[in-house]
Parts: sequence; structure tokens; C-alpha cells
Amino acid sequence: MNSFGRLFRVTVFGESHGASVGVNIDGVPAGVPLKQEDFLADLERRKGGARGTTPRKEEDLPFLKSGVFNDHTTGAPITILFENNNTRSTDYEKLREFPRPGHADFVATEKFGGFEDYRGGGHFSGRLTLNLVAAGVIAKKILGDDIQVKATIKEVGGNPDPEAGLEAAIAAKDSVGGLVECTVDGLPIGLGEPFFDSLESNLAHAVFAIPAVKGIEFGAGFAAAKMKGLEHNDPIIDKTGKTATNRAGGVVGGITNGNQLVFRIAVKPTSSTPKEQQTLNIKSGEVETFSVKGRHDLCIALRVPVVLEAVTAMVLADFMLLEQRRPRVVSRKGAEEAKEA
Repeated sequence: MNSFGRLFRVTVFGESHGASVGVNIDGVPAGVPLKQEDFLADLERRKGGARGTTPRKEEDLPFLKSGVFNDHTTGAPITILFENNNTRSTDYEKLREFPRPGHADFVATEKFGGFEDYRGGGHFSGRLTLNLVAAGVIAKKILGDDIQVKATIKEVGGNPDPEAGLEAAIAAKDSVGGLVECTVDGLPIGLGEPFFDSLESNLAHAVFAIPAVKGIEFGAGFAAAKMKGLEHNDPIIDKTGKTATNRAGGVVGGITNGNQLVFRIAVKPTSSTPKEQQTLNIKSGEVETFSVKGRHDLCIALRVPVVLEAVTAMVLADFMLLEQRRPRVVSRKGAEEAKEA
């Protein structure tokens, strides 16, 4: 439900317009240097306010409530809270009559009997990706500097030039989607378990927790369906497992092969488009024209890269701990070296 992971276990909570959102992270090794400042760079990348994103601005300061003492993790569960201060809940009152197409409004009401917090999307809101980014910061620390996770925008609105794609959306006064690619360098051979705990299975599971994600592909991805076997296969060229090509995307048989991990995700257009739409009026029982009010991203994909890095790091940190490739207690010497770095 709201938890993910086996040893590195992440639980998210909160609603978009509630008092706060937050995350509890269990299984973090003791002795990892950690303070509020460590989170700020990635949290800044996720913030709205830039062109094409929501004008809603929040401080997004992480308040470390447990699991950290003297700027180091204690081995106990870490709880982090983020306050919600810039809310405009009246924008959503009309949604009780007009469930927005593409949003969870209708299914949430049906599932939870009308008791759900509908303001700003409630528990379904992209606001909760803040929790994922915070967990990702800690996961990246567990991975260390030798494993580098990086996500970039490859397309906006079908245009390989993100700026041009965004300008076209602004001119059309409509929302657009995008493609985001993630690469990971420095992974060891052997992460992943057949069948249901393959690396791809776990990554896909985590990735689809990001609101608006509609697809994922590894390496050559869907293009592989049009290739011949000889064309798709990656020749192994040395004893480290290095391959001449990387159409597998760094994963074979669900297990990392030591090459760069490469995968891409498809992010749908923001459902809250400025355009007028038609939907059912719950009270009248008639389909009517309405427009979505409030503050929304024109292109959600613009803020997704850091979230994608976070969930990727979460999955990889969990596997590294399961494989005992990372200690459950960081030595004092190692902690000091990490702190200085």
C-alpha cells in the first residue's frame, strides 16, 4: 500500500493540503552522516515555480524527527516531515460535483466512500513525491560515490528539444507529457533475483508510484520487438562482463551485468489542462463542460528527473543491503571520510 522495500523500507504519508506530508524510512545503516542541508539540493530540483511548472511555492524544509543523532543515523527508523503552508483548498470544492478526467477523483470517492481528502488530490497528489526525494537522498548516501544515478529529460511533448516542446504547449494553452531517461553507472554484477524480484520488476514497481508515469522501457525497450536476435544481443568483450553494445540496458535475466543501467519512462500530460473539458456532474447526472481551476504543472515531466533518481536509488540501496554489499553499521572512520567529502 504505502510502503515499499524489504531492508531499506520506505513508508509515505500525508495529503497535499493537510498539515504536512512525510516519510518514514526503516533499515538505514547506523553511522551515515545526515543533516537537513543534505536534502536541499535535490528538494530544490523538485520544486515548482519554474516556467511550465505549478506556481505553488513551498519551503519544503525537511524536519528530521527521529533516527538521527549528532548528525548521524542511529539505525532506528528515520521520520521526516514537510509542512504544507501554501494551500488554496477552495479551488477544489467544486470537484465534489465534477470529478476531473485523468485524475483519481472519481475512483477515490468510489473506493473510500467519499471520506477521502479531495483537496489538491489528497493522498494521490504529486506533492507526496517530496517524500520520495527525501528517501532518495538517503538511498544515494548508502550507494556511495562509486554508484552514480542520473536522470534527464529527453522529450517534452514529443519534441527532443524540451524548451521548444514547452513553448509549443504554452502557445496551445494545453498540457504536455514527456520522456525521462535514467542511467546508473558503477553497479556491480549480480543485483536482482529471478523471477518476481528481478531488478526490472522492482524498478518498475517503484517507478509507477510516481504519479503520471504511464510506461517504462529498459535498454532498446520496445524497439527490441522490431530487431533480429543478432542485432539485439550485446557481445561480451572482456572478463568483467563489459559489452560492445548495451541494448539490454545493463540487465540480463533480471540481474545487473556490470554495464550501465539505462531505462526510460513515459510521463503523461498533466490531467489538469487549462482547456475546457467535459465530465459527469455527479449531482445532476449529466455530462457538462467545466474547466479546472487551481495551480498546476503544464508539464509534470519537468520535475520528474530528481524523483526518478530517488526511486531508482531506493531500489538499488535495498538490493545492495540484501546482497550485503553495504554494511548495516558504517565505521566511524568511514563516516568521518563521508562527512568530509
